[in-house]
Amino acid sequence: MTRKQFIKGSAIVGLGLASVPLLKTASGMVHSRTYRKVYRVLSASKQMVGTLPVLRAFAGDHTDYVSPYVFFDEFGPVNLKPQTKPLRVDAHPHAGIIPTTYFIAGSGHHKDSLNYDFQIGVGEFMMFHSGKGAIHMEETGKQLYNDGGDYHGFQIWLNQPARLKHTAPETYVHSDEETPTLVNKDYTAKVVLGEMLGAKSKIEMQFNTFYVHLKLNAGCRLDIPVEATHNAFIYVIKGKVETEGAREVKANQVVLYERGESLINLFSAEGAELLLLGGQPLNEPLYSYGPFVMNTEAEIQQCIMDYNSGKMGNPAEVNR
Repeated sequence: MTRKQFIKGSAIVGLGLASVPLLKTASGMVHSRTYRKVYRVLSASKQMVGTLPVLRAFAGDHTDYVSPYVFFDEFGPVNLKPQTKPLRVDAHPHAGIIPTTYFIAGSGHHKDSLNYDFQIGVGEFMMFHSGKGAIHMEETGKQLYNDGGDYHGFQIWLNQPARLKHTAPETYVHSDEETPTLVNKDYTAKVVLGEMLGAKSKIEMQFNTFYVHLKLNAGCRLDIPVEATHNAFIYVIKGKVETEGAREVKANQVVLYERGESLINLFSAEGAELLLLGGQPLNEPLYSYGPFVMNTEAEIQQCIMDYNSGKMGNPAEVNR
C-alpha cells in the first residue's frame, strides 16, 4: 500500500453532534453544582480501516476537550468463523503519537519495523510509542483464525508532547497485572492508565493521563473524582447512562465535559459499560496529516520525507 493510499484511507476528519434526549422520567441522580457540565455529546460513525470495520468517535477534532488523546476507534464488534481470512490493516506509519490497543474480546497480531512480532489479547495493553516515526501492521490473531469468535476492542491515540515527538520509537505490551481492577458492589473499574477510584496503574507515563474501563451494575450511582484542570470524557460501550443535566447517553456515544469542577456523576438504571479517559491538556499547536501528528507543518513535511526515504522502515518487510 502506498503512502498516498494509506493516508487517504485513514485521514483525520471531524464528526457531527449527536441529538441527546433529556430523561422524561425522574432522574436517578442527586444533582449538584459541583458536578462537571457536559460540553457536547458525539455519536461515533461507521468507518472501514483496511478490511476492519470500526466506529470512529473522534479524529483530530475537539482537542480542547479530549487532549492528551487525539483519535478514538472502536474496532468491531464482529464475530469471525474459524479459518476466516484475517481482518487486516496493512503496514502504515505513525509519528508523534502513541497508538494504544485494548481488547475486550478476541485477539490481534501486531508486527512492526522495530522487529516486534506478537499476538495480543484480552488483559493486555499495547502502546506503540511512535516518536520520530515507525511502521506497524495489525490484523486479527491466530486464536480467532483457528477457533473463531468475537473480535472487539479499541485503538486510541495519545498525542505525545512536543518534547517526546522526536524520541526513538518503541513498542510495549503491558500485562493484566500492571492494570489493576477495583471490584465494588456497584461497579468494577480497570485502571489501565493513571489513578482512579483508589486504584493505580503500574504503567509509567511521562505525562498525566488516565484510561479506565468501567462496568456499572444496575442502579449504580457513581461520582468520579477528576483533577479540575484535566480533560475528561466517557465513551459508552454498552447500555445507557445518565449524566449531568439529566442527559441520557447510549452506546457508541461520547460525552465531552467542561473543565473546572472535580466530579463526574453517572447513573445507570439497567447497567452499562464504558471507558473514561482524559488527562492534562497539552496546550500545544497540533498539525496532523493522516497518521502523523506533530506541532508544526514543517515537522509533518519531515515525517513524509522520512517515510518516503525508508527511515521509518520498509512496509513490504512488515507486511510479510
